[in-house]
Amino acid sequence: MKKITIKSFNLKTMNYSTLKKSAALSFASLLVAGMVSAQTDSTKTTTTTTTDTTMSSATTTAKVFGGRGQYKTWSIGVNVGATSPTMATGGSLNDYAKNKVELGYGISVRDQLGHNFGLQLDVRGGKVAGDNGTAGPASYSTKFYQATLSGVVNVATIDFIRRKNSVNFFINAGAGLAMYNPTGVTAAGVPFNFKDGAAGNVATNKWVKEYVIPVGAGVKFRLSDAVALNFGYTENFIDGGNFDGLTTGNNKKDHYSYGYGGLEFTLGSSSKPSLEWVNPVAMMYDELYDAALRQEVEALKGRVTNVENAVTDLKKDSDGDGVSDQFDKCPNTPAGSVVDGSGCVIVFPKADTVAASAAAAYSNIQFEFDSSVLRTSSYPVLDATSADLRSSGKTVEIDGYASSEGTAAHNLSLSRDRANSVKTYLVNSGVAASKLKVKGYGETNPIADNSTEEGRVANRRVSFKQR
Repeated sequence: MKKITIKSFNLKTMNYSTLKKSAALSFASLLVAGMVSAQTDSTKTTTTTTTDTTMSSATTTAKVFGGRGQYKTWSIGVNVGATSPTMATGGSLNDYAKNKVELGYGISVRDQLGHNFGLQLDVRGGKVAGDNGTAGPASYSTKFYQATLSGVVNVATIDFIRRKNSVNFFINAGAGLAMYNPTGVTAAGVPFNFKDGAAGNVATNKWVKEYVIPVGAGVKFRLSDAVALNFGYTENFIDGGNFDGLTTGNNKKDHYSYGYGGLEFTLGSSSKPSLEWVNPVAMMYDELYDAALRQEVEALKGRVTNVENAVTDLKKDSDGDGVSDQFDKCPNTPAGSVVDGSGCVIVFPKADTVAASAAAAYSNIQFEFDSSVLRTSSYPVLDATSADLRSSGKTVEIDGYASSEGTAAHNLSLSRDRANSVKTYLVNSGVAASKLKVKGYGETNPIADNSTEEGRVANRRVSFKQR
């Protein structure tokens, strides 16, 4: 790229027409330099430019939540434009009837803190001028310099669904310090250069310092990964009335506007994308498109399918008795059968059979399924046993048993509970606790076949062993 040299010129010795031509030429030179740089960058990164608009997976390695360190965040810009005492949002012409358009210029440095927000330092200078036209010969021309710190917010974008945004719309606002020197001619034709048009101030050449608040908006065009073209408009509110050399008019606070165009250059390694132009939505698409992530998703789908199949198998109940096939020890029970937790048919004993054997002392005590609660039908046997123990002073061993449903550990615990229920009843009836020994045998030593319900009912018992 050829080097472009802009020769310096003396603003004081040039008329306004020449000044405008020089400013236009300078801005055109900067614009051409930016376009040439953009074309060079585009030639070097043809593949990247193609992927920007096709949403393919071969893009930057930056991640949405990877932090600012993976991006370029600093940029520097230059701008030139026109100043005016009037503002687009309304307002008077300060203390003069007519305004003039003058030259303004500036540089900026910005740190992009996020995709949509950055802090920007602006240093600007130029001239603002006005006069009273036919109302009087009075006029002023104020040189100024100002430095401000502003927040810049990207409020909208174009090409949002593409990998990189192409156009950003922004607003900005901030505060800073302005230094200016009003000069001009009073209505009487006397020159002045400071406050209230006083002729005696010509030799002082004093500069006024006031706070300034800039508020503006603009649009930014992405020319390449490193260069952007900016157009903006800023309204500047001065915290004082000396900006036009008069403080005796109706305006106690002066103002001016600045419309500009310029170029912005992103600083940093070419291997990193610019944070301002990165599209988070496209980056999220890239992460979802990542081959390793897609493999993990497919593996997760397989695991979920396995879990669903296992749940389906657990719910499967072929004979419809309410017990799943995996836990059904008695498959294919007749429809409508009353079954226990193992899916086996429950056969309830007849009442007269239980009553016939309930009178003799030391007879077996029967229990319901998975229960250690004494039946009321067992009370006569327990009362007879208690009476014999109290009268004879015998020592007896109380042995608890269970049927084969459930785990061995559970049945062992259940058998001890059944034996302790019998002991508690006997102690409460007057038998000395020292005469009673308790043991649990679980599902061992069955007295009937555990494969039938009749056998299991008989095995749910407590027996006595006299000593």
